[in-house]
Amino acid sequence: MNLRFVEAFYWVAALKSISRAAEKLFLTQSAMSSRIAKLEEELGVLLLDRNDKQFKLTTAGTRFLVHANKLLELQRDAKAEMGSGESAAISLRIGAIESVLHSWLIPWLEQLRLDHPSLELDLTVETTPILNEQIQRGTLDLAFAVLPSSADGVRNKELTPMEMAFVGHPERHPKVKYLLDDLASMDLLTFQKGSQPNLTLLDLFRQHRLQAKKVHAISSISAMVQLVQGGFGVALLPVAAVERLTGFTSLRILPCEVTVQSLPIHASYRTNPSSNLLETVVQSALMFAEGARNAPKKLMKGKP
Repeated sequence: MNLRFVEAFYWVAALKSISRAAEKLFLTQSAMSSRIAKLEEELGVLLLDRNDKQFKLTTAGTRFLVHANKLLELQRDAKAEMGSGESAAISLRIGAIESVLHSWLIPWLEQLRLDHPSLELDLTVETTPILNEQIQRGTLDLAFAVLPSSADGVRNKELTPMEMAFVGHPERHPKVKYLLDDLASMDLLTFQKGSQPNLTLLDLFRQHRLQAKKVHAISSISAMVQLVQGGFGVALLPVAAVERLTGFTSLRILPCEVTVQSLPIHASYRTNPSSNLLETVVQSALMFAEGARNAPKKLMKGKP
């Protein structure tokens, strides 16, 4: 039995789509259909119900999916035991939100490349809803986003939350401590409307019965930092992201009377019975993110 055909069927079943599975395995849709047809011919049964408008496995397909999973796991274990391990070329499609990109993602990827010299990376930076949709469709192998994915067959691991703080210009914002009422009178910058930081900011003022003067929605961290430097306002940003932007010196984390809710980060990825690579990669990210949180701070709070 050709295990490439078994793998093709597994991903068609997991992603509930021949076209998505083809994209996942870098095949054309016709090549993917051909593999499924040849597997069906060898088994002597139909695995996919092609009469139903919605994707559906036949009864035989549901039964064979259990065997497909076991066969791919057996192949993986045999390779590991015989010393073959992962294939020489490792291709990973990773997606992340801006906050992760500007904090620990780049140094982690550099470390990952040292651990896996043959790594070929496809990096996407998007919002949480788009990243979770791409994980569901199978166009991403791993996503770092605010919310975990709810798709079938996807595992989620919670990473170290990111500390959030108000950031201003040291000359324009020299006070030793800021009240929330002070901040409410300023122009505030945060992420796009509906995002977790945006909603957190609005809820913070609502809980204290305050109305913010203006809340500007900016999708780019680097743009927010430049606006703060130019005196446009005060931004609510992940502390780790600001620390990474060492080229921007005219910044100050503003001491505030309230603590802003941290930004949750989740790693979402699809299980793969033929490889343990993603489990290893996710564990590496968990450890790196924790280490980044405990690293010495370059930008001290309250230092003008």
